Amino acid sequence: MPRHSKENPETDWSGDWKVVKSLAPYLLEFPARVFFAMAFLVLAKVVNVILPLILKYIVDDLSDPTVQIISLPLALLFAYGILRFSTTFFGELRDAIFSRVAERGMRRIGLKVFSHLHTLDLNFHLSRKTGGLSRDIERGTSGIAFLLRFMLFNILPTLLELALICGILFFNYNIWYVLITLAAVVSYIGFSVAVTEWRLRFVREANQMDNKSNTRAIDSLLNFETVKYFGNERYESELYDNQLAEWEEARLKNRYSLFALNSGQALIIAISITAMMILAASEVVSGVMTIGDLVLINAYMIQLFIPLNFLGFVYREIKNSLANIEQMFRLLDTNPGVADADNAAELQPNGGGVRFENVSFGYKDNRTILRDVSFEIPEGKKVAIVGPSGSGKSTIARLLFRFYDVDQGRIYVNDQAVDQVTQESLRKSIGVVPQDTVLFNDSIGYNISYGDTEAGQEQVQVAARMANLENFIEQLPEGYDTVVGERGLKLSGGEKQRIAIARTLLKNPEIMVFDEATSSLDSSAEQAILEALKQAAENHTTLVIAHRLSTVIDADEILVLDRGEIVEKGNHRELLAKNGLYAELWKNQQEQADSKEEEVLV
Repeated sequence: MPRHSKENPETDWSGDWKVVKSLAPYLLEFPARVFFAMAFLVLAKVVNVILPLILKYIVDDLSDPTVQIISLPLALLFAYGILRFSTTFFGELRDAIFSRVAERGMRRIGLKVFSHLHTLDLNFHLSRKTGGLSRDIERGTSGIAFLLRFMLFNILPTLLELALICGILFFNYNIWYVLITLAAVVSYIGFSVAVTEWRLRFVREANQMDNKSNTRAIDSLLNFETVKYFGNERYESELYDNQLAEWEEARLKNRYSLFALNSGQALIIAISITAMMILAASEVVSGVMTIGDLVLINAYMIQLFIPLNFLGFVYREIKNSLANIEQMFRLLDTNPGVADADNAAELQPNGGGVRFENVSFGYKDNRTILRDVSFEIPEGKKVAIVGPSGSGKSTIARLLFRFYDVDQGRIYVNDQAVDQVTQESLRKSIGVVPQDTVLFNDSIGYNISYGDTEAGQEQVQVAARMANLENFIEQLPEGYDTVVGERGLKLSGGEKQRIAIARTLLKNPEIMVFDEATSSLDSSAEQAILEALKQAAENHTTLVIAHRLSTVIDADEILVLDRGEIVEKGNHRELLAKNGLYAELWKNQQEQADSKEEEVLV
């Protein structure tokens, strides 16, 4: 099974029609609403076409010298007013009915993308650019709402109105009116499509520059402490300004191309209306047509070109929207590098025994991290993995949690291969305290309760007490409601680590994995938490990944990892007696500890 996320090469979302087809299911969720919205759309357009006819008869009646002021065409005037109101009313009613369809479509697609992102493997999330990703989703969701509304309510009704107007002109007037109208519409649409396709590259370039500048800004703000450590505020501003300058140039190209498009459209409209009015005026002079006919033709041309002009805007925006949601749909086509097998079963609870059999793994094909690793953690026992930095200790925890699939060998939990059970059931049975703890920008209570979202306040407090957090929380004015800041930056490393320990204790899984869980704690806090962890690990299968050997001397077995291979096994006493790598690491750490103690005494 592939480890890395990749786009499906058989799918090409650059095809606009494929994007449009993908939105169809979201329209079918409320078929009745779509039907009535379309019905009111047709009514609004029919009424809109009737209006100039009423206006023609009003003008003709008022232009008749035999008509006295006492015999105003009141019926026509009232009808005109009612129809004018009906046009707006039917349009608003259409929007009101369809709004549920559009909003639900945005919700469904937004949730689908969000859920899909959480199914993607760790490699995807390690290589993503959060700023650009959030921009793609934001623009894509907005673009979907635009497509759902305007493709149905502008393109189709404008074509319907064009057909009705051409029919009236054909049956009541000269064929030249129809030909001029069709020529104008075809020229307008052809010009709009051609120029919009040409300028689409500028839209995409502007979006790309926007993503880059936003990614740069978010990355800099997330690492603001590092920026301040090195006094690089001005450097960061210069980098951001360089990105904004590229975005500015891309936006200018976009604006200039828009100017060319709008000017060309306006020229086509002006030529067409002028030609129609010259033809109509000549026929009025010759007595073939009345003043009312002239008004009707003028009204039809203005009435047709207003939505047609808007159609140009709609087409541009549709193309922009398609470009915006293109990348979001590419995200949906990104296959997770780690996926459940077709016949994956639920992991059955059975004490939490873990077994690695001849496991080899590398993040890249040319760089092997683990080589033929085999070991077993009997249920209820505590096994520690130690070794130099870069030896592959944390990789073992990631493979157990199935963030990646192994290249060779097999991993078993409760005698079930982890690649044959669902990831959800596997991860439900494992609790992890990582070396680098990241918290949600919420309260301390929320972050602890994340281990079990259905736990009550009392259970949260018990977990906090076991993690040696209770005294710290009691000193805070807002207690458990204290907000920790983005990524927990308002807390110290040790405080964050204890919250991570508390939420894992609250989860109470069969298997506990502590990946350098006490690395950020001072000696006194470390001893208190080690005692709590020792109690919590009772009746649990525990894997401890540690750099400080003093934290794992009570382990039932210690595995010494070096360059991806297990080079020694045994308990603390046995490994010291072997006088190998473990004994060397122990000696070095004891000398460092003695040196620090002497410095404190001095």
